[in-house]
Amino acid sequence: MPSKGRDPDVVSYTIIIDALCNAKRFDEAAKVWRRLIDKGLSPDYKACVALVVGLCSGGRVDLAYELVVGVIKGGVKVNSLVYNALIDGFCRMGRVDKAMKIKAFMSRNGCVLDLVTYNTLLNYCCDEGMVDEAVRLVETMERSGVEPDLYSYNELLKGFCKANMVDRAYLMMVERMQTKGMCDVVSYNTVITAFCKARQTRRGYELFEEMCGKGIRPDMVTFNVLIDAFLREGSTHVVKKLLDEMTKMRVLPDCIFYTAVVDHLCKNGKVDVAHSVFRDMVENGVNPDVISYNALLNGFCKTSRVMDAMHLFDEMQSKGLYPDEVTYKLIVGGLIRGKKISLACRVWDQMMERGFTLNRHLSETLVNAIQSSDGTT
Repeated sequence: MPSKGRDPDVVSYTIIIDALCNAKRFDEAAKVWRRLIDKGLSPDYKACVALVVGLCSGGRVDLAYELVVGVIKGGVKVNSLVYNALIDGFCRMGRVDKAMKIKAFMSRNGCVLDLVTYNTLLNYCCDEGMVDEAVRLVETMERSGVEPDLYSYNELLKGFCKANMVDRAYLMMVERMQTKGMCDVVSYNTVITAFCKARQTRRGYELFEEMCGKGIRPDMVTFNVLIDAFLREGSTHVVKKLLDEMTKMRVLPDCIFYTAVVDHLCKNGKVDVAHSVFRDMVENGVNPDVISYNALLNGFCKTSRVMDAMHLFDEMQSKGLYPDEVTYKLIVGGLIRGKKISLACRVWDQMMERGFTLNRHLSETLVNAIQSSDGTT
């Protein structure tokens, strides 16, 4: 540009700085900024935004602060985008003390703190368990005429719940959020999760019923939290009810979710319920994998239902699934315990043909069973 008789202006420098930051060439962007200052040019707020937002997005928060603070002190007026980028950057670095100083600096320079400023600080305080500070921030917001939004309240709910103050969270939801019509699925999930972690699963379930009654649709998180809690309690009838509700609402679990439920039920001796869930899985168009089959096979074998296990073993192969080492060990072990020795030998033969071997204990058990067998099948 200078070779054509025209020196770069602030707009030109801003475009270059923005491009360099987008290309993650942050040190070069800083050099261009310093050149702008050395040339005696006064950057405007757009130049400051390009520099600070660009550097902070790349984690170069200290550099952004170092380069822009002198310009601001020199009288350049910047908007909240610059301050918010710095506050967010320092919060992400865990330096909330520095973020709070920038918040105060922002106010002194006549820049009004906006919703983004407060929500950024709220997010950090609630993540770090600084609940009292978070409450004070919300009170300051309201005194300043900045109305907390749904995100603000959800962050505060999160903070209360992380601090094991679930009753206070629930009270805030009822007294402040519901009265303003500001509850969503995230709000309910946060409190339901906290109730379940506090072993108050019934209260969690009541909240689930309440959200459904208010027309707030539960999502996968809602069901996952409740089902996990009731599985731990052993309330299998509630688990089955929740799974049926999922189907009705078309909130369909994936194979991993179904398998985890089947596995948990089988390990707790609820094999009939596990089998029913397994069949629901298939009917809902979710294809079981080998791990799914192994979970139910384990349940059948542990409850001496070896012929049910064999039918399942044959079914998985008819669907094109190849048994793995776990499958074979479960089936052979179950057949030996069920005194179906000839069947165990048949499965063992298939196992060896496919390159799998039994462990020493199971091999010895099968050999001893064959030797003592009188032909029972």
